[in-house]
Amino acid sequence: MKNINEFIEGLHLDNHLLVEELPNLDLYMDQVIQIFENKLEQSKRSEEDKVLTKTMVNNYAKGKLFFPIENKKYSKKHIILISMIYQLKGALSINDIKITLEKLNKKIVEDGFEVEKIYQSYLKLSNMNMERFLVDVEECSEEVSNEISLLEDDDFEYLEQFLLIASLVNMSNFYRRLAEKLVDSFSEEENE
Repeated sequence: MKNINEFIEGLHLDNHLLVEELPNLDLYMDQVIQIFENKLEQSKRSEEDKVLTKTMVNNYAKGKLFFPIENKKYSKKHIILISMIYQLKGALSINDIKITLEKLNKKIVEDGFEVEKIYQSYLKLSNMNMERFLVDVEECSEEVSNEISLLEDDDFEYLEQFLLIASLVNMSNFYRRLAEKLVDSFSEEENE
């Protein structure tokens, strides 16, 4: 298969909004969207894609995924929560994200919880996950190559890439399903 590392480099996995890059003043929606577009533009799959839109932010607000804004301005805490929503929406439904963030929003509003600290921990773990991902992809790629060498077919490159796609999606589904079970446990705890 073509060099998988070229594909991985194109993912820009280390592309996150960093706390120190966020302004300490409240911003209007257009300014928030501009921050996301500027910082995360390389993470888009295609040029036409949008990282964040007014409609998305309005839907997050209507869905109560983050605590209410004041005077049409978003605080640093809102931007951090929107960044978390951006990351979570790749695998979880909007309802699952709401459940996941519900207690965090409450802690921010009622207890003055410093969401910056949990976000810093998330970014640290994200870097560790990226390293683990690189090792896992390399191992998976080798396993696929071993399997494909057992097949007798002229379309070697296609079949190899097909098996790698199927294997990566399979792993992704395992992680997503476990995350969904963890979200479900929030609901079960609340019902008790």
